[in-house]
Amino acid sequence: MKCTINRRAQFSASHRYWLPELDEAENQRLFGACSRFPGHGHNYVLFVSLEGDLDKYGMVENLSVVKQVIKQEVTNQLNYSHLNDAWSEFEQTLPTTENIARVIWEKLSPHLPLVNIQLFEHPELWADYQGNNMEATLTVKTHFSAAHRLAIPSLSFEENQEIYGKCARPNGHGHNYHLEVTVAGEIDDRTGMLVDLGQLQEAIDHYVVEPFDHTFLNKDIAYFAEVVPTAENIAVRIADLLRSPVKDLGCELDKIKLIESPNNSCEINCRTVKSGGDTTANQKQAMVS
Repeated sequence: MKCTINRRAQFSASHRYWLPELDEAENQRLFGACSRFPGHGHNYVLFVSLEGDLDKYGMVENLSVVKQVIKQEVTNQLNYSHLNDAWSEFEQTLPTTENIARVIWEKLSPHLPLVNIQLFEHPELWADYQGNNMEATLTVKTHFSAAHRLAIPSLSFEENQEIYGKCARPNGHGHNYHLEVTVAGEIDDRTGMLVDLGQLQEAIDHYVVEPFDHTFLNKDIAYFAEVVPTAENIAVRIADLLRSPVKDLGCELDKIKLIESPNNSCEINCRTVKSGGDTTANQKQAMVS
């Protein structure tokens, strides 16, 4: 029986996004405030995921050994460092979140049965890497506040209450929604970026946050006049709104996670899959927790 285990680690480090072959204006255009001299820092949080069969001691790997490997190969080298100078890999490809995750995989994979490296630059930005050459995923977390009512217009209040319970009350109720947008793409071998983060944030704000924030979804968003704004339907709509703008940025929408409350969230898997060799179909799989 295969089992996945996760080990958490952390390190504090600084970095700068700057390409010496470009002038100051072009570096600022590409990297914004991240190009400022001498750099800026983060408290990075790292999750190392391992998979394997259980041994006779009931373990995938001895966690004491795992801890020592991570310290030796990663955190002891990166903690309190300037990342651009810490590893030779960052001389060619800048130490973006996604590229740091990739290089950490390369450092650890000879020693541990890795299935995923997840690196948080801060609580609203993180990357995942699974050993797929230069492909990685990057996740941006944001939020909006909105009200909704769960009710099918053609049904009576009693019928809607039977389906949706208190959520069918006529005047609706509200949530502080937390939204996680995950995109997938190839890490550029010079900039270390799979997407321009500023442009991605602008797209999310333009297509989702600004139109949805401080609205009554049923009344202010035309789409939900006929579609019940459950967490699942909201997430599907967000995926539909973002798929094309994300593609225009040169990457692919991978996943939408909408957290309606601490007890209720929904995920939509958005990656396009090939069907029959030539046909591209959108895969929408909602998982509610």
